[in-house]
Amino acid sequence: MTSNEAIEAAEERSKSTAKRNLPQFDDLPIPVDTANLREGPSLNDACLALLPLVGVWRGEGEITYPTIDGPRKFAQQLTIAHDGRPFLIHEARSWLLDDEGNVIRPAARESGFWRPQPDDSLELLLTHSSGILELFYGTTRGQASWQMATDAVVRTSTAKEVTGAQRLYGLVANGDLGYVEERAMVGQPLQPHASAILRRVAG
Repeated sequence: MTSNEAIEAAEERSKSTAKRNLPQFDDLPIPVDTANLREGPSLNDACLALLPLVGVWRGEGEITYPTIDGPRKFAQQLTIAHDGRPFLIHEARSWLLDDEGNVIRPAARESGFWRPQPDDSLELLLTHSSGILELFYGTTRGQASWQMATDAVVRTSTAKEVTGAQRLYGLVANGDLGYVEERAMVGQPLQPHASAILRRVAG
């Protein structure tokens, strides 16, 4: 599927998601966050290269690593929103699934910001509930793909040893959002760790 075809599929999907957005309190004295480009403040021009990411996405994926007992399934909700300023707000919540797709327990959680720069480079700052802070730098590839790699990783004294990571996000068949992540941790070199396909549910 080409980038244009993916964008067209996303537009078709929007017919069922266009009326959904983040739950909001409407009494703040400043613009509220929005994950729906039809509502709230206009997307800042600096974020246009990231426009296809804005929305609420849900789906399933798989994690694997030499220190994990076999591949494990997980589900995730990824929210990418904005408030009209030149950055996007990122929040991901995950939960582990058994082989039948039943929820075992909550899993990874992360929050942060996508910060596009005037030279078309990207910064992604992520804080993980596990005690890891990561600074990614990257670029937009074509109209619907974004590749990132860590420049710095900081961790608390109680966090797992993580030394680097790479992520690739992109629109795939039917306008879904796919991503893959490689990670170097606990003495292992950089290698595949997680992948998922997420379907837009709002925006």
